[in-house]
Amino acid sequence: MSLIEVKNVEKKYKIYKQKAGVKNVLKNLFCPEVSIKNAVSDLSFTIEKGEAVGLIGENGAGKSTTIKMLSGVLFPTAGEITVSGIVPYKNRIENARNIGVVFGQRSRLNWDLPMEDSFELYKEIYQIDDRLYNYNKDKFIELLKLDEFYSTPIRQLSLGQRMKVEIAVAMLHSPDILYLDEPTIGLDVLAKRQIRDFIKKRNKEDGTTIILTSHDMKDLDLLCERIIILTKGKKIYDDSLQKFKNEHAKESIIEIVCAEETKTKLEFDNFEVANTGEGSLRVKYNPEEVSLAEVIDSLGKECVIKDFKVQYPDIEDMVRKIYET
Repeated sequence: MSLIEVKNVEKKYKIYKQKAGVKNVLKNLFCPEVSIKNAVSDLSFTIEKGEAVGLIGENGAGKSTTIKMLSGVLFPTAGEITVSGIVPYKNRIENARNIGVVFGQRSRLNWDLPMEDSFELYKEIYQIDDRLYNYNKDKFIELLKLDEFYSTPIRQLSLGQRMKVEIAVAMLHSPDILYLDEPTIGLDVLAKRQIRDFIKKRNKEDGTTIILTSHDMKDLDLLCERIIILTKGKKIYDDSLQKFKNEHAKESIIEIVCAEETKTKLEFDNFEVANTGEGSLRVKYNPEEVSLAEVIDSLGKECVIKDFKVQYPDIEDMVRKIYET
């Protein structure tokens, strides 16, 4: 059994329309017009332990609704969801012990408490034993640089500082799964980097399963190995991020370092090579016409390659093109 299983899930909302005017007051109260919105439709996927999966979609695509159903905040209108073998909305307390949740635009911290009291509060809520609590607390303070504002009330923290505390609190009880809904929204470059590094360490070192939604494609590019793309509540893509790049990148660039500087101009039929000096080459190629392996093999016959780095087009541009087609 997979860690997370979602089968044919739907989530519908009733939307009540209010008509303007005094004459419509009673009608709005007793006979309102109702429409049905499909937030999620026939959604199915599985996630294995230790995966890092990004949910991509425009506003209203169903990303946050999916996260809330997985975490037990919402229940599905139809279909089945199991997380660690339990149904989240039917077993909310048991499910909460196995997950950590961070909603970037909503804080669950008490703004009048300093961070150290927030840690103690969640230690009691999750009933964390002293050994695990002290180990995680000390580790998180060091990795996220929390010591500078450890005794500061939450309301006095910057957005970046508060988000670090939110993530640390969500991970205090060492959950199997961490749900992150826009964790870097509105943060500065340094705070984003520190938070990304922390999340990546928890995934790689602790085996924590990461489910991430973000409009910042850099988050997905650096943290996720797999992406699920949603549009209007339906899944339109579910595969590895690398495969997505290979399939949708019309032009990729390879920066190559050769053992010796190439004096002659290199010309090939299906890709372009520019000599940038000091043994470095810049190669442009279309993955649909020639593979990376073929490019490297062809160049390897002309020079001794010490190292190379592939630069793909911006993932945001590739996702946008999918929505436009």
